[in-house]
Amino acid sequence: MKLFNLEGKKAIVTGGTRGLGHGMAEGLMEAGAEVVIYGTSDKVYEVAKEFRESGYKCEGLVVNLGDIEGLENKFNESIDLLGGTLDIIINAAGIQKRHSSEVFPIEDWQEVIDINLTAPFLLSQYSARVMKKNGHGKIINISSMLAFFGGQTVPAYAASKGGVTQFSKTMVNDLAKYGININCIAPGYMATEMNTALLDHENPRYKEILGRIPQERWGTPEDMKGIAVFLASDASNYLNGAVIPVDGGYLVK
Repeated sequence: MKLFNLEGKKAIVTGGTRGLGHGMAEGLMEAGAEVVIYGTSDKVYEVAKEFRESGYKCEGLVVNLGDIEGLENKFNESIDLLGGTLDIIINAAGIQKRHSSEVFPIEDWQEVIDINLTAPFLLSQYSARVMKKNGHGKIINISSMLAFFGGQTVPAYAASKGGVTQFSKTMVNDLAKYGININCIAPGYMATEMNTALLDHENPRYKEILGRIPQERWGTPEDMKGIAVFLASDASNYLNGAVIPVDGGYLVK
């Protein structure tokens, strides 16, 4: 359908080398978009090459999202790779650190906040400046189930995702009048590297989580493609400030 067609659109996807970011980047390219993916190592070039060999338009860029001072230069480099413009950004990259709240190290707190919250805010800000000139744009930020509840041993991650959700809503109030749509996706429990410990079938938490998912399975990167394309396309032009769970029904159980 034309509503979901992304032909000619230019996009950035952070964390595009693996997991949910990889799935969403692939979804955008399947719908016709040209994508620059961010990764933390030279692996990003291999992944981008694999996408190109599959017939998609993709470039890779090594970006340390924790290097706040150097982030704008990297963003500008990606805009150059996209021919000087931008229609879509998906802030999908994130890290996790686990410690009980009363002993959570401040250095781990700061690293999580820098990468999961400050970097997405700055990239949304830089993107908005380009999109404002164009009169349109789609900013898609990856929130979490922890925007709805607190979790355990993950105070920094919960704080970062709550922050992403709230700054996205504020940006809507400032930028919607310029034709910019800003929405969040809140993935449920996903079978990715970030959840390796929880995916151990002997782990009691695995059975507990699975038992609360009405669809009786964990999510996959493939499950993120449809919502990403929807939010990146004209089909979502009157959707702004939403936080959309993609969780197999976990929140309603």
